[in-house]
Parts: sequence; structure tokens; C-alpha cells
Amino acid sequence: MWRYPGGEALISEVVHGDDPVATCPVCKSTTLYTDESTGETACMSCGMVLSDANVSEEEEWRAFSPEEEASRSRVGAPLSYAIHDTGLSTYFTPASDVRGRKLSGERQRTMQRLKKLDSKQKNSDTRSRNYRIAFNELDRLASVLHSPKLVKENAAQMYRKAFEADLIRGRSIEAFVSACMYAALRLNKVPRTLRAVAQDSMKSQKEIAYSYRLLLSRLGIRPPVDGPFKFIPMIASDLGLDRDAETRAVEILRLAARDNKVAGKNPRAIAAAALYLSCCEGAKRLNQSEVAQAAKTSEVTLRKRVRELLDAD
Repeated sequence: MWRYPGGEALISEVVHGDDPVATCPVCKSTTLYTDESTGETACMSCGMVLSDANVSEEEEWRAFSPEEEASRSRVGAPLSYAIHDTGLSTYFTPASDVRGRKLSGERQRTMQRLKKLDSKQKNSDTRSRNYRIAFNELDRLASVLHSPKLVKENAAQMYRKAFEADLIRGRSIEAFVSACMYAALRLNKVPRTLRAVAQDSMKSQKEIAYSYRLLLSRLGIRPPVDGPFKFIPMIASDLGLDRDAETRAVEILRLAARDNKVAGKNPRAIAAAALYLSCCEGAKRLNQSEVAQAAKTSEVTLRKRVRELLDAD
């Protein structure tokens, strides 16, 4: 294999062809090598170095997280499914051109007409109108529920699939948006209940539940089953408990899961019962009504779950 005289780096790229640019001016050979480590391009036959300053088309910056990559990239905003046109919008500036120079009166009137025609074309499409209404509601709901961006994107993708499957026709857009948000929360294991989503939605819990069941059956979505461990931090935060109480509650739940005392029970009630027992063992004492209210369950159910966990211990 050919090497540079006195060099140690092997040439990695071969260029073949009849292009004059890819031809050695000394021996007219069309076989050239490029050393990516030094940036030199040389002829394989005579060793003539044709170029020693190749331009790299890679980024001159480094990024160590998605946020840094998005902030340092110079290709515009990323595409998003939560925008009706995924971010590929058309904008008109009738008063000036791209360099900021003012347009003539006739050209401004032309740009105004083009802007009006573009707006009419966007609003004439049924899909665009539907997506505008739906994703505006999705933005509001995601903001109120403090959901991560990934959950919002998944909910938008789910809504688009539901629209393509013709599930929205004749049904409430807001109910399907709330159902998609609840399904995305469950798929990403974010602890939000259907009641919490319905409280911040514009539709009732019954309508959202119906849309959610329709969504699961038609799109084949299989969300994971919620376990009691998922609700421990949320209930503990509402009760103002410390980390030690959460740790003791997790240990109690592990013992109950080992004795099969968790399966088939309301996970929120089981989590509340474990936190109540951890408070009884610790310094902070809570009554059952406070714990049941924080867990959105009844005191009777809480007492039953407490007795079952005591039997597991």
C-alpha cells in the first residue's frame, strides 16, 4: 500500500474519474488519494501533493447535550409535530426585501396580495384548520399540566394518526386532544390521572374517557399498567413528607409485592396506605382523611389497604 515519503498516515479515500480537477497535472493520473488526518490530496503514481488545505464541511463546534446542539445549530428551528405545518411555515414581509431595503408601492401591493392568497390557501384545507385548533389546545393543556416536551410531541403524533384514521370526524377535537395527552403521559410513565387531565381540559371526564378507549382500540396503543411506586413521590409531595418517608413507603410496597398484595388493587390507594404506615413509623403523624384526600381516594379504601399491608409485614 502506498505511503507518503517519510509519512506514517495511510491514505483513506480514492478518487477515480476523467474530471480534469481529479487529474494529476504531472503524470496525468486519475487515481488520487486524500489523507483525512492531514488534509492533503496526492497522486498515487508520482506522489505529487495537489492540495494541502481541504475544507471540512463538518461543524466547527461541539455539543454535549440536545439543548446545546439545538442552540448552536444554524439551520433554523427544529421540526415539531405539535405545529400544524411542522414548522415549515411561509412568511411574507410586504414592506421590505431580504436585505431590509424598502419595496416600491406596486411591489408592496403584490406582496400583500400574495400574503392574503397564502393565508386563504392555508385556512381552506380541512386538515390545516383542524390541526390549528387541536394544537393550540394541546399547547395550553401541556402548559397547565407541566408536561415534558417529549410528551407533547408524542401526543401530537398520536392526534395526527387519529386524524388519518378518520377518528375525529363528528367528534370533539378537545376531547381527543385530552385523550392523546393522557395516553402520551401514560406511555412516558408521567404520573397524571385522568381526573387531573379532565380538570384542566375543556371537556368532561366521561367524554375524554370515551375518546381514550376509542384511541386505544383503533390505533392499537398498549400503555403500561400503572404501579403504586409511580404515585409515591406525587402523594408525598402533596402531604409535605420528606425523603425518608418515601423510602420507608417503597420498602413497605416491596414487601407487599413479594406477598402478592399489590396486584389488582388501586395503585393510588396502595401508595397512600404505604405512606400512611411510613408516617406512623416516623416522627410525622397524619390522619387518614388527609392521606385519602391527597391520594384522591376514600378513607374506607385506605383503611382496607392499610390492613392488607399490615398483614404483608
